[in-house]
Amino acid sequence: MSIKQKLSRAAVGLSAATLFSASLFSGTALATEKVRWQVPLAFPSHLVGLTTPVKYLTDQLKTISGGNIQLRYYEPGELVPPFEIMDAVSTGKYPAGYTWIGYDQGTIPALPLYSGAPFNLEPESYLAWYYQGDGQELLQEIYAERNIHPMLCSLIGPEGAGWFAKPINNLEDFDGLRIRFAGIGGKVLEKLGASVTMVPGGEIYQALERKTIDATEFSQPAIDKMLGLDQIIKNYIMPGWHQTLTTSHLLVNKDVWNKLQPETRALVELGCRAATLHGFAESEWSQPTALRDYEKEGVKAQVLPEPVLRELEKVTNEVLDEMAASDPMFSRVLTSQREFMKHHAIWKGKGYLPRDFYQYD
Repeated sequence: MSIKQKLSRAAVGLSAATLFSASLFSGTALATEKVRWQVPLAFPSHLVGLTTPVKYLTDQLKTISGGNIQLRYYEPGELVPPFEIMDAVSTGKYPAGYTWIGYDQGTIPALPLYSGAPFNLEPESYLAWYYQGDGQELLQEIYAERNIHPMLCSLIGPEGAGWFAKPINNLEDFDGLRIRFAGIGGKVLEKLGASVTMVPGGEIYQALERKTIDATEFSQPAIDKMLGLDQIIKNYIMPGWHQTLTTSHLLVNKDVWNKLQPETRALVELGCRAATLHGFAESEWSQPTALRDYEKEGVKAQVLPEPVLRELEKVTNEVLDEMAASDPMFSRVLTSQREFMKHHAIWKGKGYLPRDFYQYD
């Protein structure tokens, strides 16, 4: 897409936002049709920044539409298991679902590049690539085959790299571990000799307690604390090399989406953008408090040495290249991301202060 095309698209978006604002202040009804959606969740609704955006989305849509748009979300397993949300939306069993789309990597290999990948885009650059670059259009193309309209509806920063009984000092320390690890990071650890399994978030505590796994990652410090992972293991590894960000998406059955009035579709889209911003702010506010609480409670937050991170990056690139060679869409998305990261690097490297200016002590 040319710069001229992108500027033209941005102008259209600005005009739409202006009209949206004008209609708000003029009192004009923004949506007249009634929408009543049951929305299964992949994670419990109280997880800060991860699923709390869907609560914000629900409340705001109901208010701004005068009660015409109402979403009712359901906790994991109440309607369908977390790993079955995509299929339930695709077939029309439910009109929409809110999920971490990386769960469906076995069916669609490219999805972990959208849900959070190792040594990949960080939140601000991801948003630029997704909304202004190829990201959103490629994701819509991916889901079109499954009769789904996807919307980014949550974005948070990097995860912790996980909870391990012992510190990680070199790559050999991963060999032989039975570990719960999601996404492409799990494939990296498999290459290093770990035995990787996928356990839903609500079952991780029990898996650690019963010693069916030796180690785990799940999400950010504040969310891991909500799951009580620090009650079992006291060694926390950082940074989240395997997921430089985490997203959640609202998936809507395409037949349902296409039948909506344009005003209703615009409200849901804008609602998801607002929910993403709200959730990101909420998440960034919560993480330092969680880390400081961990310190008081005797949790050791180990930062991986740079040589280990460099070695992990090397293995990650090998895994990414292997996956790209076996799946054309994965290759298209990865190539788009890598090209944008290279393009964006001049701004990120020169425009932002080095991270050691932001000191912790």
